Amino acid sequence: MEATSDRNSAGGPEVSGRVGHDPALSNQVRTINLALQGGGAHGAFTWGVLDRFLDEKYVGFEGLSATSAGAMNAAVFAYGLAIGGREGARRALADYWKRVSDAARHGPLQPSPIDRMLGDHRLAWSPVFSLMGFVTRVLSPYEFNPSDYNPLRDLVEQSIDFDVLRRPDAPVRLFLSATNVRTGKVKVFSGKEISVSAVMASACLPTMFHAVEIDGEAYWDGGYMGNPALFPLIYNCKSADIVIVHINPLFRKELPTAAGDILNRINEISFNSSLMREMRAVSFITGLVKQNRIVDQEIKRILIHSITDDEFMGGLSPTSKYNADWDFLVFLRDQGRKCADDWLAKNFVKLGVESSVDIDNVYL
Repeated sequence: MEATSDRNSAGGPEVSGRVGHDPALSNQVRTINLALQGGGAHGAFTWGVLDRFLDEKYVGFEGLSATSAGAMNAAVFAYGLAIGGREGARRALADYWKRVSDAARHGPLQPSPIDRMLGDHRLAWSPVFSLMGFVTRVLSPYEFNPSDYNPLRDLVEQSIDFDVLRRPDAPVRLFLSATNVRTGKVKVFSGKEISVSAVMASACLPTMFHAVEIDGEAYWDGGYMGNPALFPLIYNCKSADIVIVHINPLFRKELPTAAGDILNRINEISFNSSLMREMRAVSFITGLVKQNRIVDQEIKRILIHSITDDEFMGGLSPTSKYNADWDFLVFLRDQGRKCADDWLAKNFVKLGVESSVDIDNVYL
């Protein structure tokens, strides 16, 4: 099944390439690196961001570092770019997310009639979701899912030819993070290591699936140790610009008091913690470079950019991360496109020049 990639056919907005830059510089391509967070179905927001960036012929791509749902977006994006350029990447992303939605539509975990009537995209009234929550609290996936069935693996294999991604002439460099279960260290898969197992390791929720074993090591979701990891882009890519696409809100105005809200906020803080630590290091090195206290020409100044919508993402129910209803995915995609469009209009001129986010204020 090949899903259509026409944005209008799925209700998506038509936004022409309107970057906020001096027309005199319009023929200069700005090459960026992308760092993509994970977040289940909320990863469709990142789909929208990528879709919008593909409109801009003066924005080039060098490296992608990603985790969990971000790793799936990144791998599909890289594959589509390799086989069909920008339009190939756009089609590959649309096809992948449509496959996800179609699989969910035929599966047991989907919005109940009450959830659809309320229109808030959560699965609060889904009996299967409630049962799943109970089962994962008392049983391990080795007990309730002994065969380690994961429908996403089939979808990823249908969407990507990994031989293409392992080619040395691939158009972008791919870095996928997972957490080594035994050592607790981050593992970054790249180059010839990129495989369907690497993608699944990056997205392996330990309460839902068996640890993914690769070359004798066991891995869980990369969000615990790198969501996403920035150092692969810093060490291995020439571009100084890193654009982070946030899924997990950094800030929340309201104090969580309900049990579910408290647990959700704990997860958000945990999944942002590794990024916060890396940003502290980036801020420290950037300060030394600015003060000319580092003379080593091998050390470059890193320019950080952030596409985020904490108010929008924070307003979504945690249970909606498991909602792959097509209308909801398109809703998220459109919001991602809008945020990317706004960001480009305001910040394109800063690419290659300066960070567009106050690192110390936002991350430290």
